[in-house]
Amino acid sequence: MNFYTASSFRNIKDVRFINDQLIRQGHQLTYDWTRAERVETAAELNQIGQLELDAVQASDYLILILPAGKGSHVELGIALAEQIPVFLCMTDATGWTGPEASTFYHVGDVTPCVGTVDDWIRTILDAMKERAGK
Repeated sequence: MNFYTASSFRNIKDVRFINDQLIRQGHQLTYDWTRAERVETAAELNQIGQLELDAVQASDYLILILPAGKGSHVELGIALAEQIPVFLCMTDATGWTGPEASTFYHVGDVTPCVGTVDDWIRTILDAMKERAGK
């Protein structure tokens, strides 16, 4: 299955770990933004934005690792609009219902993944297997 992992640069280690684990399981990453340099010009922002938009739309699943910034939340909105299932990863449940939670975390097909990065991967892989079997 195709997937895209959204988050902020501060979570780059977790993003790369999850991407590597899912690729090892045979899943396809639609775009690896962690390999890109930070960009500043309008042309560079446009190019990266288009790559990320296309990657989200080409995904069967979107993984959003909290805390995340505005770009990641735009990607969440794209996934919700395209009816792409979302895995919302957080270390504790306050990201799901606490002061930082978004109402959009509770719209559409959003599955909370709470705990460690290993817990997130287990939840994601179990859900992917279950859905693939249907």
